[in-house]
Amino acid sequence: MLIGAVVPRPIAFVSTVSAAGIRNLAPFSFFTVASANPPVVCFAPMFRAQDSSAKDTLANIRETGEFVVNIVSEDFGPQMNVTAGEYPPEVDEFEVAGLTPLASEAVKPARVAEARVQMECVLREVVVVSSLPLGGSLVLGEVVRLHVADGIVTDYRIDPDKLAAIGRMGGPTYARTRDRFEMERPGR
Repeated sequence: MLIGAVVPRPIAFVSTVSAAGIRNLAPFSFFTVASANPPVVCFAPMFRAQDSSAKDTLANIRETGEFVVNIVSEDFGPQMNVTAGEYPPEVDEFEVAGLTPLASEAVKPARVAEARVQMECVLREVVVVSSLPLGGSLVLGEVVRLHVADGIVTDYRIDPDKLAAIGRMGGPTYARTRDRFEMERPGR
């Protein structure tokens, strides 16, 4: 009921690398901005239902203190969905999904080349909310490099039509960000 009510949710397509150098890529729809100064994003990986173990993403971030948040656009949504499966830690989800790893500038994990926006992050804090099955942790990461694709910025703002981001609804349903309207904030 909760994930069906809190919609649409943006998707943090998080790339990490283990201490042994194995790439990992996974989507998380519990994701938002936590601070503008310094720039901090957060996402909440859940613990596995069957045994309460941490997912590879969280384990890798705890080991290395680094990750990249890639924004998912419609054109590679199906590949993102492939990475949502449960894979053993030695599997490289970039390869499974057919996505292109791109070297980062400030952190070790690769960026997703197909993503129009990529945020290289260093770990600030992990807050364990609940370690029960399907409990979660809140991962806070400071954005140390922001990459925005050429051609999607208009008047110093990211053009939402050119970004073509998708969001998660409940179950297998996703949303496009094409249907928008504007409301000006009231003055003080």
